[in-house]
Amino acid sequence: MLRGFTTVSYYADDLDAAEAWYSRLLGTEPYYRVPGGYLEFRIGDYQHELGIINSAYATHDVKNGPAGQIIFWAVDDLDATLERLRELGATLHAAPQDHGGNGYITASVIDPFGNILGVMANPHYVATLANIKAGTHFTESNT
Repeated sequence: MLRGFTTVSYYADDLDAAEAWYSRLLGTEPYYRVPGGYLEFRIGDYQHELGIINSAYATHDVKNGPAGQIIFWAVDDLDATLERLRELGATLHAAPQDHGGNGYITASVIDPFGNILGVMANPHYVATLANIKAGTHFTESNT
């Protein structure tokens, strides 16, 4: 039933500051804007959508601590990514944690707007991307 990740939405009181921060982090400008309400970036190997919504439209309390679900973004170099995030003003939320010794390592930060942003070294993601680039199709027996 679930076909894959489509959009992650974060909230920010200051949409202009969020646009500047995420544009700097991602190295690209939003491709879609609703003035004063919403920004959307397309990023990553699959052009996933990252939406930033004005906090005024939140249906939950985004003022009292980190907000949102943790979506883990695949990264090539976890330590370098965490360093860059900290340089840009994010604060460590969860230190790198190895999940079983097979290369699956997660960490998260809190962006300047109170959202939790997860990053992950994920061998399955790397293998899947390599298979897609090679034209290999997965079946249930080889996933």
